[in-house]
Amino acid sequence: MAAVGSTVKFLRVLFEVEREIVRCLTTYIYRVGDIELKYLLCQHVWESAGHARFLRERGNELGGFGKNEAAREEIRRIFEESIRVDEEIEGLAAFYRVIKGELLISYRKYLDTTHSLADWPSRKLVEEFIQDEERHQAEIQPYTGLMENTDWVQRLQLALDAQGGWLGALPKAKLPNDFNWRWPDLPYRHPDTCNRGDFPTCSSVFGYDPGEFPICRDWLEDPKTDARVIRLMVYVWLMMELDAVDYLSTVFYETPEAPFDLHYDLARHLWDESRHSAFGYRQLPKLGVDLMTLEHSVSLYNILVQMTPPERYAMMTREFEAGSFGTKAYIMDRVRELSDFEADTLLAFDRNDEQQHVRYGHRWLPVIMDLFGIDEPVDTFVEATQKRFQELEKNYGELTPHSLTKEERFTANELLKLAGIE
Repeated sequence: MAAVGSTVKFLRVLFEVEREIVRCLTTYIYRVGDIELKYLLCQHVWESAGHARFLRERGNELGGFGKNEAAREEIRRIFEESIRVDEEIEGLAAFYRVIKGELLISYRKYLDTTHSLADWPSRKLVEEFIQDEERHQAEIQPYTGLMENTDWVQRLQLALDAQGGWLGALPKAKLPNDFNWRWPDLPYRHPDTCNRGDFPTCSSVFGYDPGEFPICRDWLEDPKTDARVIRLMVYVWLMMELDAVDYLSTVFYETPEAPFDLHYDLARHLWDESRHSAFGYRQLPKLGVDLMTLEHSVSLYNILVQMTPPERYAMMTREFEAGSFGTKAYIMDRVRELSDFEADTLLAFDRNDEQQHVRYGHRWLPVIMDLFGIDEPVDTFVEATQKRFQELEKNYGELTPHSLTKEERFTANELLKLAGIE
């Protein structure tokens, strides 16, 4: 059984690395400004969560995997160090070059050491993971460019080499005498606002003045509103689910002791939100919208980052998503009038995903509350959180002014023209 035992140890280490990737790669999502990069990182996080889940399942099959799913200190400290970087693209380049690069080496090492027949189930999984990791390296390259051997890359490499790589199978290099870990003395803090790169921003895209906002709340459910207008407005709404991508990303890092299944469902939730945002991001230009005239709303991130993770998650699943069902059902009925199969399909999947997210909320909100020592009925906590959000909204809800003038930005009046409505 010694061979089985050593195999399980390898699987356990690989699981811990993948789960820490899920926890810490998410901290870059709201820090990078390129929208396509945000979407890509969400996809990679979801795939890493899938790797971790399969590794855990296989390890449990073999026995001796362990019930505690948290990462050990020597693994976690590398990740803690990796996110305490001043420049997000430099940090991301190092994350992929060192952390995920060494993971790829470890997967290949696993194939070299395990028996091709005896450990066939694990080998087939790892072969797929290697393909994913190779693709991840290729996909990130256009965004990280030439940042291949920066000081931060070298720093992380030194830290990982000092423990012999992820599997501890390499010779352990001694850290230089002047090497000082950053993470013990530098608490990680989410930025006060999320990064949207070169795109214009504002506090909200929802309002009632068609000369000010692209989405007029009273038009969405008015039977007199043309279905073409509804379609454009809901695509704007979908694209703005990017705020959900940014603020949901903050929850992973702050819940290191969460059950892995919680992070797995959060990763799926995150990937869903990025896809929903991409629905609008990809469809609006096809309908004539210049995305550089469409301001991004960032107030929800600005408010929610002032709240605790259980409060953020409660507002997301029990307020925003649950509260949107009625309006989105009506919108789906109206868009069907256009016989636009693609729009019908995108909205149907969006609605189905949102219903699943609310189910996630009912399952996991009590668990997150428990992680933060909150001992009260869930409904009482949700009600108090809603009130706290309203108070914070007064101070943080209007912090971001319009980047563009009324004449420059895309508003409902411009939307009417695009829809062919005079």
